[in-house]
Amino acid sequence: MAKYTGPSCRLCRREGGKLFLKGEKCFSDKCPVSIRAYAPGQHGQRRSRVSEYGTQLREKQKIRRIYGLLEGQFRRYFERASQARGVTGESLLRFLELRLDNIAYRMGFGASRAEARQVVRHGHILVNGRRVDIPSYQVRAGDEVSVAESARAHARIIAAVEAAVSRGLPDWMSLDAKALKGTIKAVPVREDMAPDLNEQVVVELYSK
Repeated sequence: MAKYTGPSCRLCRREGGKLFLKGEKCFSDKCPVSIRAYAPGQHGQRRSRVSEYGTQLREKQKIRRIYGLLEGQFRRYFERASQARGVTGESLLRFLELRLDNIAYRMGFGASRAEARQVVRHGHILVNGRRVDIPSYQVRAGDEVSVAESARAHARIIAAVEAAVSRGLPDWMSLDAKALKGTIKAVPVREDMAPDLNEQVVVELYSK
């Protein structure tokens, strides 16, 4: 399967903002986006006019890279969102937010979404007491997500949970940091999701 193996921070610089791909480094002064706030490459500092299509493409790439999806996976989420009730763009973001790897990241069971995805794949995450090792598993309101007993002593998980608690969790979930388990209190609505994402232009891009 195709996989990006280059520097993660290069993707952030290309999209013009932090995608939070490197865990705690993204919150430190060492973040390359803060040091070099322009696109990578020899032409990165040039100011060029961006077309409507270019704007739509960049926003799509930004959202796709935040959640760590390949193009085919992202398009399938869009097709599913377009068939769901409600606003297509909001449904798209909701499906992405309710992925198990993203939930694990939000609760601090991984310092980044990539690390949380690895924790899920290794079978360290339980949903309602059952082991689930599928990162794309869709969590629902009322579900309890916890760390398996065998992984509760992992130093990286403990440190990631402490960092997540210090930053604060979304209102639609709760977390018991000592027990390493959390609950999805409600399905997130648009106001609960990232305000700097423009999902509408992605809808326009795929609707052409």
